[in-house]
Amino acid sequence: MSIADSILSVNNDLPIRTDLPVHSGKVRSVYWLTAQDSRRLIEEKSYPVPSDTPLAIMVISDRISAFDCIWHGEGGMLGVPGKGAALNAISNHWFKLFKQQGLADSHILDIPHPFVWIVQKAKPVLIEAICRQYITGSMWRAYEKGERDFCGIQLEEGLSQDSKLTNLLMTPSTKGILKGIPNVPEADDVNITRQNILDNYLAFNFENQSDVSLYENLLTEGFALISQNLAELGQVFVDTKFEFGYVKDLDGNNKLIYMDEVGTPDSSRIWDAQQYAQGRVVENSKEGFRQLLLSHFPDPDILLNKNRMPERQKLATDNALPPEVLMQVAKTYVDIAEKITGQTLTMSKNPKAEIIQILKKNYQLID
Repeated sequence: MSIADSILSVNNDLPIRTDLPVHSGKVRSVYWLTAQDSRRLIEEKSYPVPSDTPLAIMVISDRISAFDCIWHGEGGMLGVPGKGAALNAISNHWFKLFKQQGLADSHILDIPHPFVWIVQKAKPVLIEAICRQYITGSMWRAYEKGERDFCGIQLEEGLSQDSKLTNLLMTPSTKGILKGIPNVPEADDVNITRQNILDNYLAFNFENQSDVSLYENLLTEGFALISQNLAELGQVFVDTKFEFGYVKDLDGNNKLIYMDEVGTPDSSRIWDAQQYAQGRVVENSKEGFRQLLLSHFPDPDILLNKNRMPERQKLATDNALPPEVLMQVAKTYVDIAEKITGQTLTMSKNPKAEIIQILKKNYQLID
């Protein structure tokens, strides 16, 4: 079996029983279970949620996105081997640690397979919650051009690229296009201020205003916990994106939880600490792949300029990357996953067949 066969690139065509269309994102696909199957699994598996809670199967893929495009390799490599399993293993590790440390729960109820989560329905908070401990990436590019105001926070003069910031910065942006919010442009991924959120907390899906402080606490405490653990592994936690939502607890009360993924190479920048101490940045996250793309193509502005999206999509569609590039990305993901979890990553030879077998035999979700 070839490497291409072991890559799960298409994950929205599994024969899972559902009455609703499959929702497919850049990396994950979500299958909403029928009310009957949800109720049955809650009872059979003793999930700690109300019996009428909608459940979903969330299947990760090995696709790799960067600059809002999906990239592929030569020889039918439609993703990065091991990437999906690595992302899930890392998220599982941090979610478990957050719960143990009393921070907050996640949306995950069960992990049937390294590529699969069973989750409860959450009402997402419409914020990309971004934390930054170092000035790099888009923030550095903007700072270099003279910007000093980031999400209502004033940065001091004289900062240098990749340097550590005095304080951990929370620089939230919108999740999706939000309409009718004063002082917030109607576009995806727009930077917003803390005051924007406080003044319009209901529009961002917060239940009450005090939960804005709770989300900030969960953000900073979650960041600190991951940062401390990574430091012990010789890694620098540079910046990350968290997502939050509300779910029902066993008594039917709403509680704020972590959702999506946390502390992964897709949602974070992670640097090698020893190299950084010597003045070099060595990426152990997707940022390394982004930098590679920027140097690979003659006109990097296509990748950085949102106004050139059609050209960028064409670039991603028309250009198959060399297999060694994707194998290097695979090594980055697998190595950091094994470092964080302390376990060897289980690699599937045919993940789709395995998932179908497990969901059919152990969960009766496939006819």
